[in-house]
Amino acid sequence: MRMIDTHLHLVYQERFSYPWLGGAPKLNRNFTIEDYLPQAKAAGITDMIHMEVDVAEADIEPETAFVTGLGQGVIGAIAACRPESAEFAAQLERLAANPKVKGLRRILHQSPDELGQRPIFADNIKRLAAHQLTFDFCVLPHQIPIAIAIAKAAPDVQFVVDHCGVPNVKDKAFEPWRTNMSAIADLPNVAAKISGVIAYGDPVNWTVDDLRPFVEHTIGAFGWDRVVWGSDWPVCTLTGDLGRWVAATHEIIKGASDDEKAGLLHRNAERIYRLD
Repeated sequence: MRMIDTHLHLVYQERFSYPWLGGAPKLNRNFTIEDYLPQAKAAGITDMIHMEVDVAEADIEPETAFVTGLGQGVIGAIAACRPESAEFAAQLERLAANPKVKGLRRILHQSPDELGQRPIFADNIKRLAAHQLTFDFCVLPHQIPIAIAIAKAAPDVQFVVDHCGVPNVKDKAFEPWRTNMSAIADLPNVAAKISGVIAYGDPVNWTVDDLRPFVEHTIGAFGWDRVVWGSDWPVCTLTGDLGRWVAATHEIIKGASDDEKAGLLHRNAERIYRLD
C-alpha cells in the first residue's frame, strides 16, 4: 500500500538559518534527505511532503525552492508564511506560483496566542482559497479555539490540524484537548494529521497504549476520510525513531479495514493536498 509521509522536516544548516534550533540541542544538526530515505524505505514510506522548518523569515522562499527541487520522493511542500504581515498577499502569489507548493503553515504553538487572533491573520488566510492551498495548524490544546475561529472565518480553505492537536501524552492530559478536538472536528473544512504524538510521550518509556487514546479519539472525531498520516521526522527521534512510530501506527489501526487504512495512509492526502 502506498504510504505518504505528509510531515517530513529536512534541516540543511549550511543553507538556511533555523533560530529555534539553538534551544533544541538534540535536533541542532543536519537532517538531510539522504539521512531520511533509508529509514523511510525500511518503514514502507513511498512518498513525502516536506513541512517547513520555521526557518528565518528571509529563508522562507529559498527553503521552499530548495525542497521542491529535491525529487527523491518529495512530491510536495508546505511552505512557511507570515499571515500577520501586510506583505502576505505578495508572498502568497510567489509561493503559489510553484506547483509543488500544496499548502502553507505558520507556527502558532510556540507563538503568543494573540498572533492568530489578529484580524489580518484570518483575512490573509482567506486568500488561500483562490489558489487551492491548504493551511496546517500547529496549535496547543488550549489554542484550538483560536484555530476554530480562523477556520470558521475561511470556510473555503482546507485546514489540517497537525500532530493530533499537540496533546500532552506523557501526563495523559485529555482535557481541554479532547473537548477542543471534537469541536474543531465539527467543521467540515478541517482535517487532522496523525503525526508527532510520540514526541509528546515519555522520552524513554512511552508505549503504544499511551498513544492509542489520542490517536483513536482524533480518528473517531474526524472520521477515516478526514485524517492523514505524517512522521514529524526528525522531531520524532526525540523519543524514538521513524520505524518505531510507523510500527506504532500500524498497531493502533490494525483493526481498521483496508479501505480505512488506505484513506489514512495515502488516499486522503492525495485529495486534501492535491497530489499528482
